[in-house]
Amino acid sequence: MSYWRGWRYTALITSIVGVIGITIYPIAIYPMQHIEEYKAIQKENRRNVIQSEIQPGNMKVWSDPFDRK
Repeated sequence: MSYWRGWRYTALITSIVGVIGITIYPIAIYPMQHIEEYKAIQKENRRNVIQSEIQPGNMKVWSDPFDRK
């Protein structure tokens, strides 16, 4: 059984980290860097929604998740 050493080991680890980074970027990093774009999309999607009609009884009506308290 041979062990991975030198540049092959480095290439393996770099490839694994790269694939994880490429996978995570569009899910987590891009939306956090482009908040205004996602706010506009959210505003467009919720334009004709009347919150009180779709919210079950005695539950808080959803609000802007990007709004600071």
